[in-house]
Amino acid sequence: MWLWNAVDWLCPYGSISNIWMYFFFSFDIDRDALEICRGNLEDAEITSAELLQMNVKDLAVQYSRFLKFFDTVVLNPPFGTKQNQGTDLEFLRVALSLSRSAVYSLHKSATRAHVTKKAADWGVKVQVLAQLRYNLPSTYKFHKKKSVDIEVDFIRFSHK
Repeated sequence: MWLWNAVDWLCPYGSISNIWMYFFFSFDIDRDALEICRGNLEDAEITSAELLQMNVKDLAVQYSRFLKFFDTVVLNPPFGTKQNQGTDLEFLRVALSLSRSAVYSLHKSATRAHVTKKAADWGVKVQVLAQLRYNLPSTYKFHKKKSVDIEVDFIRFSHK
C-alpha cells in the first residue's frame, strides 16, 4: 500500500515513512531528532520528504492548509503521564485534524481506557491493532532508570 501524502511523527527514525509513503512530512520540535531522521532518509536514498522543526501543538493553527490534507498520520506522542499529562491527547487531536482518513499512534497500554473514551467523545472510531513491549530509554532528567520496558498499544483512529 502506498500513501500519496502522509505525516510521520516517528521522527527521528523515519521508519514508517521510508517503507510505504510516496511523500511525507515529518515534524519535530527537536532539531537533533530531525537531523537523525534526515541522515536515515539519506542512507535509504529517500528524497520525497519534508522535515520541519516546530511544535506540533501549533501546527493546525499556523498551517491551516494542512487541515484534512494528509491521507494518514503516524505518530509516537510523548506519553501523557507525570510531567507530560495530556500531551499524548493534544498530539492525537492535532493528528486527527490533519488526517483525511486515519491516524496510527502509540499509547501506553495503561491509558487505553482513557484514550479510547476521549476518542469516542470526539466521534472517532478506535481499533487497538497490537499491544507491544517498548524499551523506553532515559531521555529526561526526571527519568531515574537507564531504560524501562513498558507496554504500549498501537492504535488506529479513524474518522466515522
